Formats: sequence, structure tokens, C-alpha cells
Amino acid sequence: MPPSLHPVRALVSAYLDRHPGERQALAGLLTALDAEGDPTEEAGLVIDPGDLELVHTVHVVDRPGDLPRIQLFFRARRWEGTPELREPDRCVAWQWWSAQDLPSPIVPYTRAAIEGIRTGRPYTESGWPR
Repeated sequence: MPPSLHPVRALVSAYLDRHPGERQALAGLLTALDAEGDPTEEAGLVIDPGDLELVHTVHVVDRPGDLPRIQLFFRARRWEGTPELREPDRCVAWQWWSAQDLPSPIVPYTRAAIEGIRTGRPYTESGWPR
């Protein structure tokens, strides 16, 4: 597999150099970053990795005892195509929403990321005990 040109791949690799025990937890992200084509193929869009900007990271635990996950949120400056409903078992529709008027229900970590982006925070923790 050729090395990915995706700019986030370098960040993830550097992180894993310091935290090798988390390689399995990040395997899906590594696969997506290394895959040929674009990881947004399920939406019918073509996005050049150079047009992506990492805008927020959420470190989330869904329930006590669950393994933590890292959710990365990107802003695409440009893309080609129109969103298509290609995975109806996972998504019922594509719609644009105002950040102030999001639908309900919404995945909690997604809401946390959107609020973080709106307020200029690059990082949010969700579900961790206080």
C-alpha cells in the first residue's frame, strides 16, 4: 500500500509513534486515510485531500467501561458532486442545517463538535466522568 498524501496521516502516524498501543483503536482511520479514492465515497462526493482542513477533534466515551474513541471533523473547502443517499441503512436524507437550528435527535459527539467549531475550540471531551 503506498503512503497516503493525506495531511492528517502524518499527524496520526506521529501520534502512534508515541502511543503504539492505540494502533488497533485507530485502524479504521488509518485504513480510510490510506485507501485509494476518497473516504467520502458513500456520499457520492469527490474531495481532494488537500482541500480538507481538520477543524475539530472529539475524544469520546459512549458509556462507562467502553473504549474511548477519537472523532475527527474536517471542513472541505471544495468538492465535486452533489450528496447522494448511497447508504439508506445509515442515513435517511442529506440536508443543510443552520448550526443554530440542528435537528433532533443528533449524535451527541457531532453536536459537541459543531458547538466547538462555532466557538473556535479545536478539542472537546465527551462522555468522560468528571
